[in-house]
Amino acid sequence: MASKAARKRRYIAFFDFDNTITPHDILDDIIARFSPDDGWVELERRWVAGHIGSRECLDGQMRGVRITKGRLGRYLSKIKVDPAFKNILKLCDSKHIKKFILSDNFGYIVKSILKANGIRGLRIYCNSLKFSGDRLIPRFPFLNARCHKCAHCKKANLISRAGKAAVTIYVGDGLSDICPAKNADIVFAKGRLEKYFRKRKLSHIPFENLNEVHGHLKRSVL
Repeated sequence: MASKAARKRRYIAFFDFDNTITPHDILDDIIARFSPDDGWVELERRWVAGHIGSRECLDGQMRGVRITKGRLGRYLSKIKVDPAFKNILKLCDSKHIKKFILSDNFGYIVKSILKANGIRGLRIYCNSLKFSGDRLIPRFPFLNARCHKCAHCKKANLISRAGKAAVTIYVGDGLSDICPAKNADIVFAKGRLEKYFRKRKLSHIPFENLNEVHGHLKRSVL
């Protein structure tokens, strides 16, 4: 159980979206499902190998997708988030903890899924998307001009939103979560993020689903 001193701390929680709040990577599925060819595969390979940054990868992949806004909206309306996410939000609300989503996904996609699951009012920082017929035009408003590694500099948004006094909680799973997680106080990690932290012996709490995160927050943190 957390001590009285710990309970008086000001906490701020940051969540990745794909494969963290959602049960799988929605953006990857959209790219694979609605691309007319396999050009996205080579971009993915080059990104994973570190030859290009995620902005260049995502820009090329999204411009290769062919889907109308209406069809994409219908696809997104059927996606369910991890059911424990709502419990985490309720717990955070009961403790007056601010909550943010930091994602390499796109605003229309993230907000559509949250709305379909009855989740509103979250502060979301992500990339943006415009539609032109069946073509998607990505924009990257949170790109760090001095570092082209990530399409969205989650680290910058985490630091600027948290300030110096707060205890930051980060929950994520992927390569784009490494930088923000390394700047958080409490890290819940799975997938590639967990592998990175484990290999370097960095402090973190492994998880497989958000029910585990909720339980740990309730028992040991909040």
